[in-house]
Amino acid sequence: MIEQLTENYRAILQGIGEDPEREGLRDTPKRAAKAMAYLTEGYRTDLDAIVNNAVFESDNDEMVLVRDIELYSLCEHHLLPFIGRCHVAYLPAGKVLGLSKVARITDMFSRRLQIQENLTLQIANAVQQVTDAKGVGVIVEAKHMCMMMRGVQKQNSVMTTSVMLGRMRDNPATRQEFLSLARAPRD
Repeated sequence: MIEQLTENYRAILQGIGEDPEREGLRDTPKRAAKAMAYLTEGYRTDLDAIVNNAVFESDNDEMVLVRDIELYSLCEHHLLPFIGRCHVAYLPAGKVLGLSKVARITDMFSRRLQIQENLTLQIANAVQQVTDAKGVGVIVEAKHMCMMMRGVQKQNSVMTTSVMLGRMRDNPATRQEFLSLARAPRD
């Protein structure tokens, strides 16, 4: 995979009029190939392996929220980064998920080419699948380089997407609790 990507990046450099053999670019195709492999490793990652049996029995039936999970992804339209944060909440139904696994699930889906709307849904569905929760809520807030570096060049725009499943969708009070907790002031 790295070898093919390296050759592709060499061709891109030549295509824009650069000399991939000049000193500053000599190792760039391979570095770029390794970076792209890392940034898309979500395709080669399995949800069960990420969770690694870190689902634990619990009598807790109150909302569990993990806030401000950093995420970095690539938009499928321009292959440019979008960078932001994710808030994930769920209502346990006899099981809770190991804390770090919420962040790992976010990373797994972030490291794929997609649009933010789909990323938000993928995270929500995965948390639901793993926990069988009574409800799941996910909010993603991100800045998109495709909007900042090219096109309309709006530097301060932030896209917010949300997905609510189960009671988070059906129960207005539960939905409001999640939204309030996700927006609570930070220290």
